[in-house]
Amino acid sequence: MVASNHKDEVSELLGNWESVFKRGLLTFWILLLLHERPHYPYEMDDAVAASSDGAMSADSNSIYRALRRFESLGLVTSALRHSDSGPDRRYYRLTESGKNLLAQFIQRNLLIFQEKSLASRMQSVLDGAEPA
Repeated sequence: MVASNHKDEVSELLGNWESVFKRGLLTFWILLLLHERPHYPYEMDDAVAASSDGAMSADSNSIYRALRRFESLGLVTSALRHSDSGPDRRYYRLTESGKNLLAQFIQRNLLIFQEKSLASRMQSVLDGAEPA
């Protein structure tokens, strides 16, 4: 019974860790998509999933909330565009402030994973190797 509780606690810890990690990464994926080209929110949920090879998913409500917050911070701007297949769509694009924020995030948080020594250490975990 104790082993089962421990396993449940570890599983809960992993789930909480991944939840926080993925919430933070949603900002990255949204800003990266907008860096590549303007998007309207409805198409972004599929684009996030495709861009992350299915590792990330986001519902439209989360994307809308994030975009509204980003717009209030001056990270994105939006404009209505005519659509031949329905009502006008609001497209969002990255501002210079948004581009700077994305670049800083990548520099401070992602490029470290390209370092050979860290990549090697992570691979040893996946390979099940014992530390030296």
